[in-house]
Amino acid sequence: MADTAGVKIHPAVDNGIRPAAAGFAGGELHCRCATNPVRVRVNAQTAHNHVCGCTKCWKPEGAIFSQVAVVSRDAVEVVANADKLEVVNKDAPIQRYACKGCGAHLYGRIENKDHPFYGLDFVHTELSDQQGWAAPEFAAFVSSVIESGVSPDRMPAIRARLRELGLEPYDALSPPLMDAIATHVAKRSGKLAA
Repeated sequence: MADTAGVKIHPAVDNGIRPAAAGFAGGELHCRCATNPVRVRVNAQTAHNHVCGCTKCWKPEGAIFSQVAVVSRDAVEVVANADKLEVVNKDAPIQRYACKGCGAHLYGRIENKDHPFYGLDFVHTELSDQQGWAAPEFAAFVSSVIESGVSPDRMPAIRARLRELGLEPYDALSPPLMDAIATHVAKRSGKLAA
């Protein structure tokens, strides 16, 4: 078994996972700006909370995974400083709204009505001061952390740590094959030495 000592995934899960609160009905997210933060009201409990290794999701400083959940787009409302929000990549399937000041992603919205997740917004509940949000349930796109510069040699320990936390790691193919694909992509992009 891989040594998981010192393996950090995300600050919200590294010290254990908090369970959801019964009857929790949402709260407010805020960017990390010290003054005039963007504030987003989420008027419902989230679902499918998970840690994500993709290179598109926002991650706090030092985290190798993001933490993201979904909620009905009808439950998401920007309540302060909307003028500070901008879409990170207008060509991406998920329009990620980030603060121009601090860079934190407040929510992601799918505008394509033919997309399987249309109607759901992606939110980062770690940007809330309220406790009780749905707990992370799994890890997605685990091999993709290699594309952000994580050494492929670390993957066995990362997967072992995810399992210790109760977050089953998922990839589209077997983990070694996905690591090989991601290593190739990272080398071509210059994130890893060839």
